[in-house]
Amino acid sequence: MHYSTVPTADGRILEYFESGPSDSPALLFQHGTPGAAVEFAAVTEPANALGLRTICYSRPGYGQSSEQPGRRVADAVTDIVALLNHLEVQEFRTLGWSGGGPHALACAALLPGRCQAAALLAGVAPYDAHGIEFTDGMTADNVTEFAAAAAGETELSVLLNPLVRHFQQVTGDSVAASLAELASPVDQRAMTGQLADDLAASFRQAMAVGIAGWRDDDLAFVQDWGFDLKTISVPIAVWQGRQDRMVPFAHGQWLAAEIPTAQPHLFADEGHISLIGQLSEVLADLFEASPAG
Repeated sequence: MHYSTVPTADGRILEYFESGPSDSPALLFQHGTPGAAVEFAAVTEPANALGLRTICYSRPGYGQSSEQPGRRVADAVTDIVALLNHLEVQEFRTLGWSGGGPHALACAALLPGRCQAAALLAGVAPYDAHGIEFTDGMTADNVTEFAAAAAGETELSVLLNPLVRHFQQVTGDSVAASLAELASPVDQRAMTGQLADDLAASFRQAMAVGIAGWRDDDLAFVQDWGFDLKTISVPIAVWQGRQDRMVPFAHGQWLAAEIPTAQPHLFADEGHISLIGQLSEVLADLFEASPAG
């Protein structure tokens, strides 16, 4: 595994890591919110078993990636193109977990000749999704967070700033307790061992320099994403669990119904974190999907 940085055309830098042979099929893993480019064994181990090259970058404001105030979800595509060009990757497939889901969809919508397929693991639906109430089924903390995001940057910053020190110090042993109010029982049981350590490392790296990445993700989610889901022509796999209290089951149902090329994989007994246990199947399915849909 190799960590490095790549410059963007507007003078920012993006941190990223890659794992696996450089001549292998490319998997772009898009982390959650908050999150950063750290190695998730739950992703890289099944990816390695499939002979894939895993690439993950920290979105602007996370870790050592320069912040980009006012960014929209669609803006991620410019950064991803810069990264993939730097790595000499032409075709790729992408996995977006949680807050990474909308950014995976941006690739599918805006890079259809290059992004061959996408998988959403507990991916977030648009804030204005017709037919669902965005926060129904979320825990109180998440409802408060999105209400602050909808109110604007100032209110959201007031909410998030006091959390920085906690996330900078979280450990694998304490991460389950940190998310106790957000996690269903099945997710609480899943947050042990290597997965707990990797989650904690992602949180620490995400908040290394403050709330910018988390703040700007949330602000992007409650605005227009900058692309039309109906235009997506590449295969999209929607993986969602009914026990998810962070991204409610209705989000996965809505995305599966609204995206023309979506294939639903909906589970009654999985949550937001436990769904990671399906990643061997998720990645196998992602790389079997035909680019022609």
